[in-house]
Amino acid sequence: MIRYQEVLDYLYDKLPMYQRVGPPAFKKDLTNTLALCKALGDPQRKFRSIHIGGTNGKGSSSHMIASILQESGYKTGLYTSPHLKDFTERIKINGITVPEIFIIDFIERYRSLIEQVEPSFFEVTVVMAFEYFAREKVDFAIFEVGLGGRLDSTNVIVPEVSLITNISYDHQDMLGETLEKIAREKAGIIKPGVPVVIGSNQEEIVHVFHEQARDNVSLIDMATDYYEIKEKEVSNKYISCTVLSKFSGLTYHYTIGTAGLYQIKNLPGVIRVIDILIEKGVKINSLQIAKGLLDFHQNTGLKGRWQLLREKPLAIADVAHNEAGIREVMNQLLKLKGNRFRMVIGFVKEKDVQKILPLFPGTARYYFCQANVPRAMDANLLAREAEKIGLEGLVIENVNHAYEQALKDSAENDVIYVGGSTFVVSELDCL
Repeated sequence: MIRYQEVLDYLYDKLPMYQRVGPPAFKKDLTNTLALCKALGDPQRKFRSIHIGGTNGKGSSSHMIASILQESGYKTGLYTSPHLKDFTERIKINGITVPEIFIIDFIERYRSLIEQVEPSFFEVTVVMAFEYFAREKVDFAIFEVGLGGRLDSTNVIVPEVSLITNISYDHQDMLGETLEKIAREKAGIIKPGVPVVIGSNQEEIVHVFHEQARDNVSLIDMATDYYEIKEKEVSNKYISCTVLSKFSGLTYHYTIGTAGLYQIKNLPGVIRVIDILIEKGVKINSLQIAKGLLDFHQNTGLKGRWQLLREKPLAIADVAHNEAGIREVMNQLLKLKGNRFRMVIGFVKEKDVQKILPLFPGTARYYFCQANVPRAMDANLLAREAEKIGLEGLVIENVNHAYEQALKDSAENDVIYVGGSTFVVSELDCL
């Protein structure tokens, strides 16, 4: 039997992987995914599923919904990407990662098929998740879209309900230069007769979703027509909020197991998805919803979203990596009380840092780094771009060395932020 590391080497080195090589790994149709599924007996049809797309918030929303279903007693599969520490994080059942032996067995069994079809890394991992969830007979599986929607490998499922969280600028080289073009790609997950929830009512593009839903004879709900966040309170570890149901007039009090304030924006969409499942006969009660939201981090193993690394000095890591996501994080970060902000940041090459760097504070001290992946932007280049707008600091290429230097330089009441790229956060030894 081949070893687990040999399987990972095969997946990473032999198959085009977007996280490592970028756009060349993006396949512009579903042919490979469908071919693999057919050869495996269409495992994606053997369980009920939920499909989550959007630009920001789709990963967190996926984990919240999975947690609520788990608390309700359902055996729940969860497929997300990318992973932070280990490949197995992509495929979980009730928060437990897929066993290494299953991955080894899958590659051994289907290696000749893979080499015949020549799929991408992502196409293989999605079908691997289908097979695992089917074999384990999950009650539900939640699938987070990898990139876009219309042509994403996850888009071969026919879910109970779909959720599109929001649309902002990201991956314009593949999805389009305008919000409307990006929205049309994301709207591609809307299926005939399958209800869809839109998490954010963005007036300039909402017509795109209504058109797609009309063409597919699908019910479409704007989550903000159903729920409104009335009050919120944030600590270092939790968010407490009051949610108003606009239809019943009732209010619900939830504590979300994270301090990342941007999660509040995901909540109406998550709750409306749960409503639709209940309307379809899925047994979920209000206590299970509350417990699922409170414990969603430990139930699902979510990492890298406003993750508290330490308290003195306060250190936060977050995987936000596009303009809208980083703006949300900075809005909250800069409200924290601290003597000085220290920013450990790195990006990928294709990121337009001229738009993103102005979101960072001019008074902070910077530690420019680069993740150990081919797509990483050179830390020296990043420092030069930052210097043009007055952001100053040190170039320390290694992510952990950069973070350690920030710690050494910090007073007890300083605030340290680590982010800019999923890959920067993933390389932290302390995560």
